[in-house]
Amino acid sequence: MRRTFFIVGPTASGKTELAADVAQEIRAEIVSADAFQIYQGLNLLTAKPEAETLQKVAHHLIGLTPLHEEMNAEKFRQTATRAIDEIHSRGKFAIVVGGSGLYIKALTHGLTPLPEPDPKLRKKLNAMSLNELRSELVRLDPQAARKTDINNKRRLVRALEICLLTGRLASTVALGLGNPVRPGSTILSRGIFVFRDREELCARINVRVEAMFHKGVIEEVRAATAVSATASQMIGLRQIRDLLGGKMSIVQCVGEIQQATRRYAKRQLTWFRHQTNFEPLNLSLFTHNEGVKWISQRALRSFALRND
Repeated sequence: MRRTFFIVGPTASGKTELAADVAQEIRAEIVSADAFQIYQGLNLLTAKPEAETLQKVAHHLIGLTPLHEEMNAEKFRQTATRAIDEIHSRGKFAIVVGGSGLYIKALTHGLTPLPEPDPKLRKKLNAMSLNELRSELVRLDPQAARKTDINNKRRLVRALEICLLTGRLASTVALGLGNPVRPGSTILSRGIFVFRDREELCARINVRVEAMFHKGVIEEVRAATAVSATASQMIGLRQIRDLLGGKMSIVQCVGEIQQATRRYAKRQLTWFRHQTNFEPLNLSLFTHNEGVKWISQRALRSFALRND
């Protein structure tokens, strides 16, 4: 990981285009750390980089996994590590870019082995209502209940599964995070945490959601067939399916996706502020070219320090 640099931040902050220009400037390649851009298809819904951006430098882990396949942090860690090793084997720098906090943390801190899903137990848990799952998690592990999205059935089921299969609190497993790859070392996770002023970020999110509808995201979702449980968590997928099913108007659909995306960005900001030691950069205070220059200098300085 010596020649790896991280650029992380919330959705719609502009990190994708910024990172591509930084990578072009310092002759690096990009490894995506986005939980949904890794899937094939649904390019508009997942805000995959435009063709022009992809042509600037080599991008890895975008459109790699079929929509019907499950993805998790450990699978991502293994795949991303192989991509980074391959980039390094050609004497190139790697820039990890994304907003999926757990995937980033999987690379910087490794993962604690977790039990494989038990089909019988999972079937039993999936048959329970959200209220029943919440109550059971509160009873078994109140701390995990406070940290888990209580409206996300998949995460509630997994937290309970860990408790019941291991006999340990899911909160002590820390969502699968293990000890740092090199205890006490911060050199493994040097990078930049980019963000924008709240009003500007919200405006960018609203504009991007409107743009994806103009570009045809409804037809994109209509054409999607089998979607795995993890892929089905994409923001906007449920809302557009409800639109197609006549359960809401397009105005309601757009509004709900904008709101859900803003909430997601807020969670991302909280995660990166508390879970990483990356240097913060408010992009609202810089032009695009100034941001590229600022990050490029720090990336090159980081690589130089690691090679001393």
